[in-house]
Amino acid sequence: MSSLVQSVDWLAIAPPVIVAATALIILVADLFVPENRKPLLGWTAVAGLAAATLMLLPLRRGNRSTFCLTTDHRACSYTADHFTLAIQLLVLGGALLTALLSMSETGRDRLPAGEFWFLLLASASGAALLPASRDLATLVVALEVASLPAFALVGIKRGNRLSSEAALKFFLSSVTATAVTLLGVSFVYAATGTLHLTRIATAQVDPQLDTLAEAGVVLTLVGFAFKTAAAPFHFWVPDTYIGAPLPIAAYLSVIGKAVGFSGLILVTVVAFPGYADIWGPAIAVLAALTMTIGNTAALRQQATRAHSAVRLLAWSSIGQAGYLLVPIAAAGYTSDREIGSTVAYALMYAVVNLGAFATVALVARSRPGKRLSDYRGLYATRPLTALALAFFLLCLAGLPPGIIGLFAKVTVFQSAVDAGLGWLAAVMAANVVFALYYYLRWTAVLFRTPRATTATTPADATAPAPATGETRTGPRIPAPLTLTVALAAAAGAVLSVAPQLVLHFAAGSLF
Repeated sequence: MSSLVQSVDWLAIAPPVIVAATALIILVADLFVPENRKPLLGWTAVAGLAAATLMLLPLRRGNRSTFCLTTDHRACSYTADHFTLAIQLLVLGGALLTALLSMSETGRDRLPAGEFWFLLLASASGAALLPASRDLATLVVALEVASLPAFALVGIKRGNRLSSEAALKFFLSSVTATAVTLLGVSFVYAATGTLHLTRIATAQVDPQLDTLAEAGVVLTLVGFAFKTAAAPFHFWVPDTYIGAPLPIAAYLSVIGKAVGFSGLILVTVVAFPGYADIWGPAIAVLAALTMTIGNTAALRQQATRAHSAVRLLAWSSIGQAGYLLVPIAAAGYTSDREIGSTVAYALMYAVVNLGAFATVALVARSRPGKRLSDYRGLYATRPLTALALAFFLLCLAGLPPGIIGLFAKVTVFQSAVDAGLGWLAAVMAANVVFALYYYLRWTAVLFRTPRATTATTPADATAPAPATGETRTGPRIPAPLTLTVALAAAAGAVLSVAPQLVLHFAAGSLF
């Protein structure tokens, strides 16, 4: 007779537990810390995220599982395999850079520090839990723990109309996605009689319930398509990024996507391999639509429009999501080995996109309009900032010296070719060319001759005037913001010099 008492592998669950515990500590400490000591809460959050990231090191040697069925030790709710560790590294590292980026924003935008740090860490704990989830109930719970605090973070600018509208739109779209996902999960459970992913994959479905199971697969995919901002479920992204504080926009563009894509990989490759004939073509079509719509909209951004820099990054992130979908679609035609391409691309994208948002936040301290035209001649006043932003944009475009971006795109392209998806590879190639235009256009603006601020001609009337107190070298930049840009640039440079590091690491991200 098997024992009903289970032992918990605390080392395996340490990363999300540390982040969640730090969030609770900050929530309680906020009641007692005086206003002039609130920055300590931010550094506590940074320390907690750093500790959680370090706890990934002892887990790198092999698979560890916990919360398993007493009757079947292969059916577990939490598994720390290579795929889990790769996504947790992306999530925790991205959250750590977001925390550093937010250090100055909490004071500058008068955001409530205690609530901000608690919500950020609570969301990060759910995001770290999701890639380890191996049953549909835990998967949905982790998805909501990652999403619910994000609603409040988007609308945390009190009295700001754009922030409130963005939070409402984000909330309504996410709730719809959750409802669709739960409906799909219920159909899958009714057809298979289990929630564990490995058991769903091997379940013998009654022929009379096969249509119900297929409907459950489709609805579950639609729910995760909302989370990944795949077209046509992408409509919430631009307004949400514009209304949210810049660090939260950066967080959603990277960690939010990591949550959606890791969940999508788990339900397709692990739970529904027998339905690859359904989700493979569906995701291929979604990939083509997403990258085309995202890049086409990014091409249309006007340089003098308010928030055009953030809006371009938002549409760019939708286009990048299309590339991330390609290897998942390819896995439906070949094998789960293609998933390594998505992990490699996601790691590259996380580093450079967070760096791009950090430089936008840096420039926005003196030019809050966040227009693309604000960056004209940036090299003349802030050469290091301009060079860093140019590097990030070239990485996203896949051009030297951003070698890691080029290698990641080639890997994704190769996965489509290997799967026999020639038409999707052709669509991706066309979209990469389209994206070159707006990435290079923004890069070229950085090195143009600055407009004279004394010009009175109509052509120059749209040029933003320097902010009060700005000098040629710009106002003083907070050290955490500078550190964020430097860390992202250093990570991108290392990966561009040795792209095999991330490619070999991602190649082992198999189940």
